[in-house]
Amino acid sequence: MTKPDQTVPAAEALGPASAGLSQLPKRAIGIDVGGTGIKGGIVNLRKGTLTGKRFRIPTPQPATPQAVAAVIGEILDELLSREKAPALDELAVGVAVPGIVIDNVVLSASNIDESWLESDTTELLKDLPGRTFTLNDADAAGLAEARYGAGANKPGTIMMVTLGTGVGTAIVHDGVLVPNSELGHLEFEGVKPAEQKISAAARERLEMPWDEYGRTLERYLKHIERIQPVNKFIIGGGISKRSEDFLPQVTGLRAKVVPAQLTNNAGIVGAGLYAAEQSRLADFRASEQ
Repeated sequence: MTKPDQTVPAAEALGPASAGLSQLPKRAIGIDVGGTGIKGGIVNLRKGTLTGKRFRIPTPQPATPQAVAAVIGEILDELLSREKAPALDELAVGVAVPGIVIDNVVLSASNIDESWLESDTTELLKDLPGRTFTLNDADAAGLAEARYGAGANKPGTIMMVTLGTGVGTAIVHDGVLVPNSELGHLEFEGVKPAEQKISAAARERLEMPWDEYGRTLERYLKHIERIQPVNKFIIGGGISKRSEDFLPQVTGLRAKVVPAQLTNNAGIVGAGLYAAEQSRLADFRASEQ
C-alpha cells in the first residue's frame, strides 16, 4: 500500500483509504445553494481557489428541489463549457445546501423550502453529468477554511461559525469534517434558536451596535465552548468582512477567534473538495468489497 502523502491534511485519518485522498483530481465543481442566489465555480483542489469567475443565478421562488435542481443544471452547463473545466470521466460535483444532510438526503429545512425535507439529492440530481455529493452549507465553508484558509495546516479541532441570515457551524478535527453540528439552533440566553439573537440578520433587526454585538457573540462562543471545546473559532459569513468592528470585543475564550479568509467562495470551494474526496472514497470502498 502506498504511504499517504504527509502534506495532505488528515492524510492518515481514514487509514488505508487516505492514500486515495492524496490522489485527487486537479479540479472539481462546487455549487452553493443560498436563499437569494445559487453560485458555482471550478475549484482548483491544489490551491483551494476558483479557476475563472464564479457563476451565479438567482434562487428560484419557491425554491423547491425541482426548481433548484434545474438551476444547478444551468450552472453546471456553463461551468463545463469553459476551457479549464474538469474532464467528464473524473467529474465530481459538490452541492452545499442549508440543511442537515446525511447520505445525500436532506433532513432539515429551517432555512430552506419545506419541500426539501427527506429529499434524496442522489435521485434529484441523477441526470446531471459526473458524480454528485451533497452536504450542509456551513460544513462546506468550514471544510474549505480548515484545509485552505484560516485553519490550514493547523492540528486539533476547528469550528467555523457562519453569521448570515441564520447561524451555521462546522466542526473539523485534524482536517476531517464532523458533519451537521447545527449549533446555531441551540437555546441561548432564553432564545431558541440562538441564531435569532446572534445572526447578522438579527443584529440588523435588533439594531444592535457593533460593540454590543461583539459582546453577545463572545457570550455565545463561551456557551459553545462549554459544550464543544475547540482550538480555534473561525468567524465567517459576509459579516466577517467587518470583523474589526466586533471581534475586538470577543475576548476571554480559551480558543483563538479569527475571521475567515475565503469569504464568499468558501462554500463553493468546500463543496468541490468534499465531492472529490467522497468520489475517491467511494472508489476505494468499492474496490475493497
